[in-house]
Amino acid sequence: MAGTASVLEDATRLSRLDRGLYRVERALALLSGLAVFALMILAVVSAGGRNLINQPLPGYVDWIEQAMPLIAFMGVAYTQRDGGHIRMDILVGRLSGRMLWAAEFLTTLIVLALMLLLVWGSWAHFARSFDFAAPLWSRDSSMDIALPLWPAKLLAPVAFAVLCLRLVLQLWGYARAFAQNAVAPVAVPLIEDAATLAEREARHLAGHDG
Repeated sequence: MAGTASVLEDATRLSRLDRGLYRVERALALLSGLAVFALMILAVVSAGGRNLINQPLPGYVDWIEQAMPLIAFMGVAYTQRDGGHIRMDILVGRLSGRMLWAAEFLTTLIVLALMLLLVWGSWAHFARSFDFAAPLWSRDSSMDIALPLWPAKLLAPVAFAVLCLRLVLQLWGYARAFAQNAVAPVAVPLIEDAATLAEREARHLAGHDG
């Protein structure tokens, strides 16, 4: 994907909410990237300790377990906003006008229903781990250095809740596009053909080269 998203903006309330949520999504995606970088540093420290002093980093696997939700979940809403998730456009790509927006609305609604179930289930999973009366507020911990697991379990419902907000905004955008029979609506990722995508990525790379 190129750095510039195929999402249009204007001065409407929908677009302002889209841009505000996008700032939150970018911050969460940055946290995900920092988690990857931190794991790289931990891997170097652990491997260096094993080779130099025959002592790897204690709890290395435990820290990986804690960081995995950051890496796996924190960027899902950011990617959804830019239309970066893998999808099948064989049928949808042939639609246009109200048929296109109706199809996008329906599929987004199905995804929202699934994500709401995942928020409910992941929050219940977190609630089973969190306990104010327990040491470190945790009923369970990692195997090696006993890190509390509830912070990692909390990340899933938080990330999924942000994704649900993104999906609600996109439903609003598709409904608005359907009502207005819009050609280029705001706050939703627009389908681009291969030639347009290649041209946009070339411009993005040229900008970096310059």
